[in-house]
Amino acid sequence: MKICVLGAGSWGIALSLHLKRAGHSVSLWGHSPDKIKALRDRHENSIQLPGVLLPAEVEVTDDLGQALGGREGVVFAVPSHALRETSQRAFGHWPTEAWAVCATKGLEEDTHLRMSEVLKQNLKNNNLIAVLSGPSHAEEVSRKMPTTVVAASDHPAFSMTVQSVFHSDYFRVYTSTDVLGVELGGALKNIIAIAAGISDGLGLGDNTKAALVTRGLHEITRLGVALGAQAPTFAGLAGMGDLIVTCTSQHSRNRLLGEKLGKGIALPEALKEMVMVAEGVKTSHAAIEMARKVKVDVPITEEVYKVLFEGKKAKEAMLSLLGRSAKPEQDI
Repeated sequence: MKICVLGAGSWGIALSLHLKRAGHSVSLWGHSPDKIKALRDRHENSIQLPGVLLPAEVEVTDDLGQALGGREGVVFAVPSHALRETSQRAFGHWPTEAWAVCATKGLEEDTHLRMSEVLKQNLKNNNLIAVLSGPSHAEEVSRKMPTTVVAASDHPAFSMTVQSVFHSDYFRVYTSTDVLGVELGGALKNIIAIAAGISDGLGLGDNTKAALVTRGLHEITRLGVALGAQAPTFAGLAGMGDLIVTCTSQHSRNRLLGEKLGKGIALPEALKEMVMVAEGVKTSHAAIEMARKVKVDVPITEEVYKVLFEGKKAKEAMLSLLGRSAKPEQDI
């Protein structure tokens, strides 16, 4: 198929490379002319994805119309804060009857919309939208390390189409119709990963991190179900799988940000030191408001938010979690 990938960061490059390996014709668009020129000249993003070479056959451009022209499918791999503007611009060049796959994880900060909901607003003539989520760091996908993800759509047949497009001998794709659950799992896990990183920065050990991951999954599931998602989704790749990798991996930008906070580095300075976007920062705003709206208790998210935006010390946040009243484990 002829596929366009929007977003030339590490994830966009990894997906472009993967789709090319799978036999598709691929164009890759990025918004920065300087970065696109460097990528076109060197076939490598030496800052975000060093050592990974993009084949010359992948058409790299900063011209949105050129990138989208004649394409049968479009993959969005831009940061969550850029998805609305990118999809609005893309709509002006949208190929007739092209489908869309959203590989961006997060919640829009002001509207609290999921990424597929943003696309539905902006791609007004396109009903075929799927989301792709799961434990899938670009650093490993680009190097053909075995990876499993979920393709979710309201249209089961389209989920299977996306599955066939992306599936390979090292990139296994499952299907789902629980778009809400898949997207919430991919967004909310970033907040828990910041908490896990804070734990690392404080030097609190594996027991603490295991507790945060386990209780974090319970928290995500409780909120997701209250919002209408299916509980089993959060026990799968888009829930537990993505949560584990994001809370433990050396590649996790959200865990790394939390580690910096745990070491006492203030948020503005910590963000300046980051090479890539930590989606959990902006997502925490939306998550807090959503939880309050449906009256769901999200203690880990609340403490992360206080560390990020209310000046609470990381150690005090951990002590607040430990000091909560005793209750049964499965108390919801």
